[in-house]
Formats: sequence, C-alpha cells, structure tokens
Amino acid sequence: MTKFRALNIAVSSDGFMAGPHQSESAPFGENGEQLLSSWAWGTKSIREWSGLSGGTIGIDDDFLRRGLFNLGANIMGRNMFGPIRGPWMDNEWKGWWGPKPGYKNPVFVLTHHPRESVDMGNGTVFNFVTGGIKQAHEMALEVAEGKDVGVVGGVQTIQQFLEAGLLDELHIAEVPIELHAGELLFSNPESQLKHYQHVDSVASDAVIHHTYLKK
Repeated sequence: MTKFRALNIAVSSDGFMAGPHQSESAPFGENGEQLLSSWAWGTKSIREWSGLSGGTIGIDDDFLRRGLFNLGANIMGRNMFGPIRGPWMDNEWKGWWGPKPGYKNPVFVLTHHPRESVDMGNGTVFNFVTGGIKQAHEMALEVAEGKDVGVVGGVQTIQQFLEAGLLDELHIAEVPIELHAGELLFSNPESQLKHYQHVDSVASDAVIHHTYLKK
C-alpha cells in the first residue's frame, strides 16, 4: 500500500527549514547549506543517490536511505525545483541536480504556471502540476505502483500536506544550528500537526531524528 512520506526534512534548532533569499547559488537560502552539510552530504546513501561511491554509514545514513530509495514517485514545490518565479520564460532550467537527477522516477512539481514535462532520460521526469496538492497526490498515487511517494519539500508543500492530513509519516532531522530567519517549518504547530503524533526521537552524533506518524 502506497504511503506518502516526508523524510529527511532538515530543520535548524530554531525551526527553520531554509534560510532567507533563495537563489541559484544558495538553493537553501542564506546559510541554509548548513542544514545538510553537517550530517548528510558525506553519507553513503547521498553519494549513491548522486551517482558517487564511498561515504559513511550509521544512524544518519539509515534514515537517509529510507527517504531516497524504493520510491515510486516524488512531489515537490516549485521553490524546491528552482529559484525561478512567475511564468516560465523558457525551458532551460531543469532543477538543481544536473543532467542525471537521482530521483529516477516521476516527480510532480507544484506550480501556478503550466509547463511541459521534462524527461531527464534516466527515469526522472519532472511533471508540472497546476491543480494543487490533491491533484499531485492523485497523480503520484496512480504512477507509484504500490511503492511509497516522497514529499520532499519545500516548506509550503509540506505544510499543505500536513494540514490536509495527506502525509502518513514525517521525519525531521534537527540540526544544532540557528538560522534566525527564513522559512519556518511549523508556523502554526497546533494546526499543522493536528493529524499527527510524535512517536520517536533518535540522536546521532550530528542531529536528532524526530518521527511523526498520522494518528
């Protein structure tokens, strides 16, 4: 049975999932690269997903692997796909991940502006959805073929899925840094987590992993 999971969501200790002023040179906003550099980039799973060898194993790698592999589809917001705003002026921008993104499955990108699908040639196909999260949910469920669907970000997308009760699992990696500004994951925790319960916290040497399941 397909489950919709937002896993490996890195959040600063003061609650920010991204820093301010996202740009092509700063995908996670100002200072936001710290959210992943301290615990994720060097792991075996991230390197394998990126087409590289080597890397560390352990608690962090175990969590990352669950969120990166054996998925039938992914869903993301437009800001997760790139820094471009407004109507698509051309089809040049194809994401942050180079010519061979590690997704290797259909990716549904939420946007207000239509665009033709982009086939990256390695199984990754970016599909642009203008009908909101419920349409993306239905489209991802249809193509997942029983595998799970990753809801990978950004902040607004995860918030909408939480508030609608469309996530089955949320996993947060709490990183011991403070960003002081940017995109708060829980801007209204009482409302956003009303469908969920905290079930576990596991600490590695670098971060604390928190897991929430749908009630």
